[in-house]
Amino acid sequence: METSVLTAAPNGVAIAYRDSAPTTGYHPVPVLLVHGMGGDGRTWDRFARSLLAAGRRVVAVDLRGHGRSARAASYRFDEFGADVLGLCEHLGLETVDLVGHSLGGHTGSLVAQQRPGLVRRLVLEEAPLPLRPGDPPPVLGGRLPSPAELWHASTNLLRNPRATFAFDRSMTGSAITQFRAPNPMWWERLPRITAPTLILRGGPGSMVDPTRLTAAVDVLGDVAVHDFTCGHSIHRDRHREFEATVLPFLTD
Repeated sequence: METSVLTAAPNGVAIAYRDSAPTTGYHPVPVLLVHGMGGDGRTWDRFARSLLAAGRRVVAVDLRGHGRSARAASYRFDEFGADVLGLCEHLGLETVDLVGHSLGGHTGSLVAQQRPGLVRRLVLEEAPLPLRPGDPPPVLGGRLPSPAELWHASTNLLRNPRATFAFDRSMTGSAITQFRAPNPMWWERLPRITAPTLILRGGPGSMVDPTRLTAAVDVLGDVAVHDFTCGHSIHRDRHREFEATVLPFLTD
């Protein structure tokens, strides 16, 4: 999918994005796609084509420190959220359906908490849920990637080497520290999310803790959970299942 890369700097950091409009049909609510850590907006190309075919405008963002966006001095989670909110304001978007993977999903949850009226539908793909005070520290990893996951990862590197080389690895330590620290404010603000929410888990090895997932589901008013039998990148490794689950949710 060839679309011009545009930039905006809502918070002083140049944020790259691609804005694609359908050629036939038109749904009034755009879909905002937010990638995970280490990727960029091109991870959504296949899904974006399906959205365009369904008459949806698609905005795929590169988070700060990723893809064609600028690197930054700081990578706090609230800054990722502020960048996405600022981009929506820059584009004049009053309502969006937001789909986020991993870090992008956590970013989406922050956007939906801060601006509930902006997000009509929220999809959180393998987005780690923050710790609550008293929770044991998370155990990351513990499962070797399957041959299919290794194949997809290696071919993705060949298709889109820019994401790998552009990624600012200095954020890794910051992200891990933030994910390992309790975040009571996130839990306090969770009831602010009013959008119907779809949470996707990748099965064995998922980064979505089941205990915290149960707690989040109890708080969210309109939420569905869908489990897959793959790893962390559902939209890449189980694309057809992902699409069959997410497209109907976004077209309700």
